[in-house]
Amino acid sequence: MTSCTLAIDVGGTFTDVTLADAATGKTWITKTPSTPHDLSQGFMVGIQKILALGGWGPEHVIRVFHGTTTATNAILEGKTAPMGLLTTKGFKYVLEIGRHDIPRDGNLYGWVKPTRPVTPDRIFEVSERLDVTGAVLTALDEDDCRRAVRRLKQLGLPSIAVVFLHAYVNPVHEQRAAAIIAEEYPEAAVSLSSEVLPQFREFERSMATALNAAVMPHVSRYLNVLRGKLDGRQIHGPLLIMKSNGGVTSAETAARQAIHTALSGPAAGVIGAVSVAHSAGFANIISIDVGGTSADICLVRERQPEITKEAKIGPFPLKIPIIDINTIGAGGGSIAAVLAAGRLEVGPRSAGADPGPACYGRGGEEPTVTDANLLLGRIPPSLLGGEIPLDREAARQAVQQRIARPLGLAIDEAAAGIIEIIDNNMARAIRTVSIGRGHDPRQFGLVAFGGAGPLHACRLAELLEIPAIVIPPTPGVLSTYGLLSTDLKNDYVQTCYQEGPSYDLARLAAVYHELQTQALEWLRSEQVPQDAQHLLRSADLRYAHQSFELTCALPTGELTPALIQRLVEAFHREHRRLYTYDLPNAPVELVNLRVTALGLLPKLTAPEASRSGTDLNQALAGVRRVYFESLGGFADTPCYMRQRLGPGMMFTGPAVVEQDDTTTVVHPNFEARVDAVGNLILERQTWHRPENAR
Repeated sequence: MTSCTLAIDVGGTFTDVTLADAATGKTWITKTPSTPHDLSQGFMVGIQKILALGGWGPEHVIRVFHGTTTATNAILEGKTAPMGLLTTKGFKYVLEIGRHDIPRDGNLYGWVKPTRPVTPDRIFEVSERLDVTGAVLTALDEDDCRRAVRRLKQLGLPSIAVVFLHAYVNPVHEQRAAAIIAEEYPEAAVSLSSEVLPQFREFERSMATALNAAVMPHVSRYLNVLRGKLDGRQIHGPLLIMKSNGGVTSAETAARQAIHTALSGPAAGVIGAVSVAHSAGFANIISIDVGGTSADICLVRERQPEITKEAKIGPFPLKIPIIDINTIGAGGGSIAAVLAAGRLEVGPRSAGADPGPACYGRGGEEPTVTDANLLLGRIPPSLLGGEIPLDREAARQAVQQRIARPLGLAIDEAAAGIIEIIDNNMARAIRTVSIGRGHDPRQFGLVAFGGAGPLHACRLAELLEIPAIVIPPTPGVLSTYGLLSTDLKNDYVQTCYQEGPSYDLARLAAVYHELQTQALEWLRSEQVPQDAQHLLRSADLRYAHQSFELTCALPTGELTPALIQRLVEAFHREHRRLYTYDLPNAPVELVNLRVTALGLLPKLTAPEASRSGTDLNQALAGVRRVYFESLGGFADTPCYMRQRLGPGMMFTGPAVVEQDDTTTVVHPNFEARVDAVGNLILERQTWHRPENAR
């Protein structure tokens, strides 16, 4: 029986959809405007469009992958669910106290501590106490706990977080509290710190648990709606949700671990970029996904995305494994505005999907990056293969009235200024993840994707002196290809503090055994065949008296002194790589032990690139006037159709490459070629500015 898989990534402006034939790897793609008032509507419209496009029926869909920003948006927009928190007596103000530092981008004298996900009036203390080893010092006062739960129920709080002292070592009191909540307030969503983040540091553990509780109702409700609508369309394949760590999990697990879906969509894009870079022969890349609202940037070394446990969601720290993505407010919908003293600002405000840029003709009046690109001739008169016609006059009016006239500029100069500012904003963000962390961007390739990434890639490469750019075959929907290229993945962590050089191997083995048991139980619950189950071990280490840890992989095999010594040596090497020095004679502390569970899924088999033509003239769709600052203004520019460009074809800029999901602008000092699998490779050439360039 023929079957297919679906991948849907819901962004702030567009919903991207890919359908893949599970047997042949043939794909169909589409985009549809997102529906901010009800994201599930755009989700289902995209599915209907793609099934009709591919000629498939709902009964053929065996798996649905989904990248969502529901959790992230709820936190960033301050629309989290009202919640309460149960904590150990004496620890009511852990969240309020936080850490005594001011963010680097904060004003030393004007910074105000952000409002916490739960305020002290909704935090209730319960009499109980464990020591640092997990031994019970004070038994849980169940009557005290019941009174607190009843009070939370009276307040009508739909979600409850439970954070007891040292519960990461022994969860017995938290588990009993959860049972009491189930008896007294069964309709409440419950988030336990021993399940969300079972490791030490009370503030970070409390924050992660509170954030999880705050977004659980939103994520659970959203996923339930999707499941109901899929079933209503007779699509009964499992719904798999992308996580921040680059893996997927079932919708049921995602609803319980809602905070792990933060940065879900951007993570899928990075996985897709790694796959494309590998096909193009690049191991070290900087990926940039530019959509309608934001630009997501990630540095990848040796085909491995950087994973951080020091991420932030808005102003809040989040110590869960997350692909290290730097997100800024820069996209096609970014709004340009003239501020005081005649300063031009672009972003982070966005026109989003509704009303969208002025040229969409949906009531938007503020000029955006898309409007500027249209006026400069860099995008065609319509998007999505003609589905979205663009109103050039509306774009001209917006830029003229809001930017050109206040600044005393010609309209093309104003539009070019908007693009130059947004390009420099993105270049600055790339420097943060590269130069700011000791990496030279000139030694990396740039993988540009998203609906607007290929529009800006050449200028970014110029600003950063990046030698080569990879534009995927379908850059506008690459995040959906990332969804189709991933595996089931879940992370398990347990604090197990050990001072070196004498480590308690029996204790370490016992903790790893417990983590592996949890991991295997999860894989079985996800119905992963035994031959597709894989476990990876790692540990967090630090030098004595350090306040941070580095994560290093632990080789397979029995825990012996020799194996632990290899782990410690790996820590020294990693410390030297990151900080240019190591302390081989200093004692090394083991802090957290980790196990990653992988359930390998069938991967999309990419078909060979189309060889529909060998004559470049056959790919030429016409000539358009396009603005290039380096040429002194507008120039007649050939426009090529991407689907007509076969492997081996080459041309030089200036040029424009058009396809349904995006447009690529090739600047004058770049040479373009199509590689064997259909990627468009742009390489910087030695080029001199003409005398008449302004």
